[in-house]
Amino acid sequence: MQRSLLQHADEPGALLPILHDVQDALGYIPAHTVPVIAEAQNLSRAEVHGVVTYYHHFRAEPAGRHVIQICRAEACQSMGADALLAHAELRLGCSAHGTSKDGAFTLEPAFCLGLCASSPAMTLDDQPHARMTPRAFDALIAQDNNP
Repeated sequence: MQRSLLQHADEPGALLPILHDVQDALGYIPAHTVPVIAEAQNLSRAEVHGVVTYYHHFRAEPAGRHVIQICRAEACQSMGADALLAHAELRLGCSAHGTSKDGAFTLEPAFCLGLCASSPAMTLDDQPHARMTPRAFDALIAQDNNP
């Protein structure tokens, strides 16, 4: 984090790149980093916290070993994304923005993955998967949950 703060010290509006660096390094934005980032950027803690909670990309809690994002944009919704998300919640035992009890999977909604012609779409650890069905979801999860 310190390297990112130094790298962006003289850049106006560097909060987002710093937050990306912290999340890339740690997997989330720990609460104890917020005051440090705020002071370095001459912002209030509330401003930094507001950005972390506003953008769905940022996490305030550690993610599971695998991150699943299910597209919630209109094209995917029209092709069954709502049913896919409901199935994923049941299968993983957690709601959107949650992590399975075993810590294996974090489930997140996404707002357009750019696979509209192949909807419904999702990513598993940033790898895109298109034309997903509950059966395909189960197969993918079983494959990735067995190292």
